[in-house]
Amino acid sequence: MASSDEKPLATPASGAGGGSDAPPGRPTTVDSMLLDKGAAMLQSLRPVKQIKHHVCTFALYAHNPRRQVETHHYVSRLNQDVLQCAVYDTDDKNARLIGVEYIVSRKIFDSLPAEEQRLWHSHAHEIKAGLWVSPHVPGSLEKTELEQMAGTFGKFWCTWQVDRGDRLPLGAPALMVSPQDEPAAAVRPDLVRKRDDKCGYSTKDLRAERANVAVPAEGRPGQADYWLSHRKGFAVDVVPHEMKCHAPFP
Repeated sequence: MASSDEKPLATPASGAGGGSDAPPGRPTTVDSMLLDKGAAMLQSLRPVKQIKHHVCTFALYAHNPRRQVETHHYVSRLNQDVLQCAVYDTDDKNARLIGVEYIVSRKIFDSLPAEEQRLWHSHAHEIKAGLWVSPHVPGSLEKTELEQMAGTFGKFWCTWQVDRGDRLPLGAPALMVSPQDEPAAAVRPDLVRKRDDKCGYSTKDLRAERANVAVPAEGRPGQADYWLSHRKGFAVDVVPHEMKCHAPFP
């Protein structure tokens, strides 16, 4: 199955037939809950505890930007120039992990070869347009962070296409891109309204407040936002490939 398949074969996991979009499966048993409780007390979970920041924004599918989703990024910093995000479909306790995004500074991005840069998107418009928000964080606290993030670039792979009703992560990962200041890359107003109503924001007001946030002046650097310049997106397909084996299979 390709990442661009909008209608996977009808199965219970694909959401065919309507009904709940929850993953198929039995209720969690008491034994499993006890294990989870005990493990939480005894294990460090050190990588997960490095997540310090929650960002809500929107993403578009690189092969079909008309397909758009609200995303919740839980961010940890490897250093000032490299961030990694676990991406969920909501901020609820039963949120589904739908992908991962890596974020790098302009300096790191410029060091990447052109072929690699094509897979990355810019964040400047998301920031300026008020689409990128940190729920419950005062604007005065996030101002410096917004100015830094406006010059960064992300590579986001979606592994679970919940917008088409998939109850499990099906098929190949899909490359995602960011909203941009062009009609072909604008976020649907209904998605923005839904987010604003839920989180208590006014994206219009945020856009006005961020008018002075500095962004790169030279436009899209390198091959970032490749799909807008060339009107060609990227889709991933899974195909059989000859394995390179050091020894024959038994």
